[in-house]
Amino acid sequence: MSTIPALLRHLVDDASMFPPGDLPLVDAVAAHRAHLQSEYADLVGPFVCTDEDLMKVAAEAARAGGTPLEVAVVITGGAGGIEPAVRYGDRSPDVVVKAIEVRLRAEDDLSRNALRVVRACDDCLDEESAFVEIGLDGAWERALDVVADAGYAAKLRTGGLDPSLFPSAEQIAAFITACLDREVDFKCTAGLHNAVRHTAPDTGFEHHGFLNVLLATRASLDGASQDQVAAVLETRDGETLATRAGELSEDQAAGTRRWFTSFGSCSIDEPRHDLIALGLLEKT
Repeated sequence: MSTIPALLRHLVDDASMFPPGDLPLVDAVAAHRAHLQSEYADLVGPFVCTDEDLMKVAAEAARAGGTPLEVAVVITGGAGGIEPAVRYGDRSPDVVVKAIEVRLRAEDDLSRNALRVVRACDDCLDEESAFVEIGLDGAWERALDVVADAGYAAKLRTGGLDPSLFPSAEQIAAFITACLDREVDFKCTAGLHNAVRHTAPDTGFEHHGFLNVLLATRASLDGASQDQVAAVLETRDGETLATRAGELSEDQAAGTRRWFTSFGSCSIDEPRHDLIALGLLEKT
């Protein structure tokens, strides 16, 4: 039986090859294998790589041996890159493509770009999931409508190496509300590797917390207004957040994770250590 609570199971996708972690491919694959063999394995989601690195990841997985590596593939070239990545996964004995992630790039016409992406997904996806990163500029809600109509998921960038890449609590609240209104599940990426909202001492950037996002999603599901959802996202008291999380029933936890599926982190240990410190995970 898993020691990882339902709220946290497979919450953290392993994006250790991405900034600011930038772990070399060989080391990243080895570390991922080690995570999956640990007592906290059920905290960990798929290994995240770009389509440009997919073949190298497969080769390293083959060299290291063991079961095929489950991967989420970030498409770097737009809609045209989706099918090659999926077909490679279909042929490879060394990787299983669990999801593709693709960013909309034509910000002047997001909904048309979204339509190209979902059509490409329709043409080649079978069991794989698709997460469409729509951004929060321009007519993003119309693009989300396209994603919703096609039955795919959304992706939100919650940080990066520049302060402009960090959306406000109000923007994230709007995104969560919009996704839930349309019955679209979503994942987050970048800048979210700590549990609680905080100001990074080295950069001064305002980082969102993944526990905040989990509880904001739960609040929205429970009928909270968008302002109330934003207030949850702005909470900096880890003890308060941990208490709220610990009080969720199994059904409430599962319902939350039905919509907020995971987040990508360049570190597995940072989220894990935060959860241990907050009393939400057992120390192993």
